[in-house]
Amino acid sequence: MNLYDLFIKPYETYTNLQILLEASGAIFGILSVFFSIKKNIWVYPTGIVSTLIYVYILFNIGLLGDCMINAYYAAMSIYGWVLWSKNSKDHIHVDVSWATLKEWIFASALFLFSIIMVTVLYYYKPYIDNRFSFEGISLGLYHLDWANWLDVVTTSIFLVGMWLMAKQRIENWFFWIIGDFICIPMLIYKELGITSVQYLVFTIMAVIGYVNWKKSFKEKKSAKS
Repeated sequence: MNLYDLFIKPYETYTNLQILLEASGAIFGILSVFFSIKKNIWVYPTGIVSTLIYVYILFNIGLLGDCMINAYYAAMSIYGWVLWSKNSKDHIHVDVSWATLKEWIFASALFLFSIIMVTVLYYYKPYIDNRFSFEGISLGLYHLDWANWLDVVTTSIFLVGMWLMAKQRIENWFFWIIGDFICIPMLIYKELGITSVQYLVFTIMAVIGYVNWKKSFKEKKSAKS
């Protein structure tokens, strides 16, 4: 399979508006990660715009299960926005630190909860994607392919990453790096080439984010001692 088949052919059936929307979602997503690296609260407004664009795209192409997952991401972003607003001294930037053992235990429980929740969502996916009608469909996990199962895992990884980022914990970048890297082949398989490139950029930016947050924490600790 060549680059044409991966990144151009899938878009031959797309309208100009669909291509523009996906490109816009990718741009706002990259902006969101950029602001996150800078510990800037604008990570959330730009992230919410990106997520809502993908909610619209996925709804219109009939992937209602994926659409609902992205709507869930948007809700988590609002939660993070509220926390950063409370913890920001200048209403723009926040201080960061490492997670505590108690937070790691909660993050592990959150991961397991998400695995179960998303698996249940995929169980009902035939019903959801059939516009909430049982006509001509049967429930189950029989329809899941490797990309869907990866989606279950990455959704849970991202959920933990979002929670740790909302708490301003440096470890959130570990989850973004792993999840973003896994998403690249999965999105190519789903014929979302623009978005797969976005996640390649996300992976690189997440590494930069980890380095910057870790450096910021060390500088703050050194200034206090």
